[in-house]
Amino acid sequence: MLKTIRKLFDRGDSLPPAAAVPQGQRVYAVGDIHGRLDLFEALIAAIEADDAAAGPAETTIVLLGDLVDRGPNSAGVVARAREWQRRRAVRILMGNHEEMFLASFEKVDTLKHFLRFGGKETVLSYGLDREVYASASVEEVQQMMGATVPADHREFLESFEDMIAIGDYLFVHAGIAPQVPLEEQKTGDLRWIREPFLSHTEPHGSVIVHGHTISDEPQDRGNRIGIDTGAYASGRLTALVLEGVSRRYMEAAEGEHGPPRIQYSPSDSSAHIAALRAKNGKMPGGL
Repeated sequence: MLKTIRKLFDRGDSLPPAAAVPQGQRVYAVGDIHGRLDLFEALIAAIEADDAAAGPAETTIVLLGDLVDRGPNSAGVVARAREWQRRRAVRILMGNHEEMFLASFEKVDTLKHFLRFGGKETVLSYGLDREVYASASVEEVQQMMGATVPADHREFLESFEDMIAIGDYLFVHAGIAPQVPLEEQKTGDLRWIREPFLSHTEPHGSVIVHGHTISDEPQDRGNRIGIDTGAYASGRLTALVLEGVSRRYMEAAEGEHGPPRIQYSPSDSSAHIAALRAKNGKMPGGL
C-alpha cells in the first residue's frame, strides 16, 4: 500500500520534459496555404503584429508546404512568400503539391495527375486564358506552363527544404516513417505519408509539426501536431506559435462580409503540462 501511495506522489516527478524551442527563439509554423492569398496576407499581418507585441526574439517562420494548387491564387502566394523571405527568416518546406508542380514541366503523366488535384487552378493563376486552357491538350498545357510560369518562381520552389529541426521540434510537410532514423527518412514519406504516421502513438524523439492531412482543428497528439485546417475549402489558415514550452495558435478565417478575421487560441496541452509542473514545484521554461 505504501509503495502504491509513493508511486502516485512520484508521478509528477516523472513527467517527461515539455518540448521546447531554444531560449530566446520564437517560431511561427504556418499550415498548407493552397493558393489562398487572402488568408495568407491576413496571417502575415497578424504574425508581424504578434511578433512585435511579444517582444524581442530570434524569430523563424516555417511554411509547411503546399503553397500551391486548389485555391485561386497560387502565383500570388508564391510571389508573396518570396517577398516575405527577402526581409524575414522564412523557411519553406517542399510539399507534395510543389513536387508535382515542378515535375509537371518535364513529365506529361505527372502533369495529368497534377491538373486533376488542383493544378488547373495553379496554371490559371499564372495567366493562362481559361478558354484556351479548356481546349488545349495536356502537351499544349505543358508548353504554355513553360512559357508563363517565371523561371525565378520555379527556382524558388526548387529551393524548398525537406525537414527543419528547431529545438525539440521537427517540421516536415506530411510526417515521417515511424521508428526510422531521420537520416534514413525517404523524401516520399516526408512529402506524402499518412499512415502509419498518423496513428502512431509512441514518441518520435522530436515532436513532429506537419500539415498535409486536413483536420477541423489543430491536432496535438503529444508526439505530433497537425495544423492543416483545409484553407482552400474551409477558409481557415492556421499557424502554431512556439516559444519556450508554450504552444498557441493563430488563425486567419474568412468572414461572410469583409476581409479575413484573426482568431487566437491557447494550447490545452501546454497549459496542462505547465499546471502539472507548477503543482510539483517545477517552473516551466526554455532549455
